[in-house]
Order: sequence, then structure tokens, then C-alpha cells
Amino acid sequence: MDAFDQPLNLTWGKNGSATIIPAGYRKTRILLQDDALWFLPASSEDSGEYICTRRNSSYCADVSVHLTVVEKSAVRNISYLQKAFTFSPGKVVCPALASFVQKNTNYELKWYKGSIPLDIDNKKFAVLKGTNYLIINSVSLDDSGYYTCQLTFRHEAGQYNITRTIRLETLGQKKRSRPVIVYPNEKVTLAGLGSRLTMICKVLTGESSHFYTEVWWLANKTYIGRLYQKGRVTEGERQELVENDENYIEVPLIFDPVKEADFNTDFTCVAHNSLGHEIRAAQVKQQERDTSWYLALIPVALVVAIAGGVCLHKCWKRRSARGYIATKS
Repeated sequence: MDAFDQPLNLTWGKNGSATIIPAGYRKTRILLQDDALWFLPASSEDSGEYICTRRNSSYCADVSVHLTVVEKSAVRNISYLQKAFTFSPGKVVCPALASFVQKNTNYELKWYKGSIPLDIDNKKFAVLKGTNYLIINSVSLDDSGYYTCQLTFRHEAGQYNITRTIRLETLGQKKRSRPVIVYPNEKVTLAGLGSRLTMICKVLTGESSHFYTEVWWLANKTYIGRLYQKGRVTEGERQELVENDENYIEVPLIFDPVKEADFNTDFTCVAHNSLGHEIRAAQVKQQERDTSWYLALIPVALVVAIAGGVCLHKCWKRRSARGYIATKS
């Protein structure tokens, strides 16, 4: 039989002591169960170096474990660091409970911040049975600090409390905002038939990063690229702007050229992120012909007509005078 196929005997010993803790050993507070050494409960005198030895007739291996038992007042020195982002849901996880809960799905933890029990009201905090975490529905900077989770553990005739302390560090991030369409702020845009037209959709995202908001155009509730496959009407390049410390997104809709069909098409700008969406309708209408130049020519035409009438009148008088003179002669 190979050396590794032979059964291994596991024992624990404390460094500097001849005491050996064999499998199945139980004396007052100390228990060896499977591969783990349990202290029920732990005492300051348990601090020290423990040697775990696995051996058989031809094999031996040692593992050294340093154990430090601290007073409750100094438990923050051995706390678990965890992080959460502000303005979003977060979790505080109670670690290293697997050996105590095993297949128990009905266990429930008690949670404290500092030494004060948390009010689990499902608005700010929530706890689910059979889970090892505390839910924070919306993390704020004030949620940073030390949290303690407590599990009531039963073993044989005894009942013990298992506690873990977590130091939660909250990381600030800018608050996200729902998008607001600034313009088009008028539903109708005038354009000449056959002209080139650009309509801009400008969206305010506030303090939110440009990354979180999508902006696009629709025509008759259809994507532009799908309806205008030949590219006569296209979406231009997305522009990300910062004005007065606030973020904006601009997406142009380009007509090259404007056709009569565009005057009967419903165009819509859509802005969307995880907090909401907004839509804004826009239509293209044919621009009336400019008659201002006709109006400008009216005074000129009147002057020309008056001047022409005066000239004709003078010519007529001259011809009449010549005829009278000739008759008299």
C-alpha cells in the first residue's frame, strides 16, 4: 500500500507544551472535531502557537497556526475590511460562518453598528434568514464604521455566540440623475425642400457620467438606420460636453437632402439611463417661400411707374405743342 493511501492520524499540540489533543478529545472548552480545533468559548490563555500533525507509519507533516485571543474592547484590531459605494445598494458580509451553520438554512444573524443594535426595517437595512449578509438599500457616507454580526450557535447542551466585526468603508461617487432633454424645445423645424438640415438632440445628465446615458433618434418609432438604409437620413457622431460643471450629450439627426416624405414623418429623440427615460417629438415642415424681396421691389416699381408716367406726359405735351405750331404756320 502506498504511504499516501494509508489512513492519516491527526493531532493538535500547543507549542511549548507536551499536551497532545487527539481526535475526539473533549476537555472543558476545547474540542477536536474533524480537522478543526474548537474553543467553546475562547479564553485569553488559549493564545499561542498550535501545531497540527498528520501522520501514518511512513508519512508525517506539520502545520503551524498562530492564535491570538483579544478582549472585546480590542476586537476592531482584527476586523474585516469591506467596501461599499454611496448612492447604490450595498452588502455587509458576516465572514467565516460555514463551520457553524453547515446545512442550517434557518439561522438568523443579529447586527450591530458599534454597540447599538440595528433597526432592521427593510427601508434602510434588511436581513434575510439563512443568509450571512446585511443589505443596505442605499449606502451613504454615514454608513461607514464598524459592524458586528452575531450568530447564536448550539453545540450539545451548550449555547454560544459567534461574532465577527467588519469595518465598512464607504466610497463616494457622484449621484446619478435621470436624463432631461433640453432641445429640440419646439416640435416643428422648418426646412426647404432639397436643403440639408441638421436637428440636434441635447440631453442634460447633470452630475451623472456620460457613460450611463444612451441617446438616439427614431423615425415613426423605427431606428434611423433601419428605416433609411441608404443613408439619406443619419445619426451624426455623439458629442459629450461639460457646461457649467454639468454633463450634456448631443446627437445630431442629419437630412441630406430634405425630401417631401420627411414632412409627414414623426421624429423622436430618446434619452435613457437606469434611473429613467425621456422622449421628445420633433417634426420637419416645409418652409414657405420668402416673399420679402417682392415687398422690397414694390416701392421701386412705384417709382419707376411714376417716373415713366411723367416722361410720357412730357412727351405728349411736346408733341401736342409741335402740332399746334405747325397748324398755325
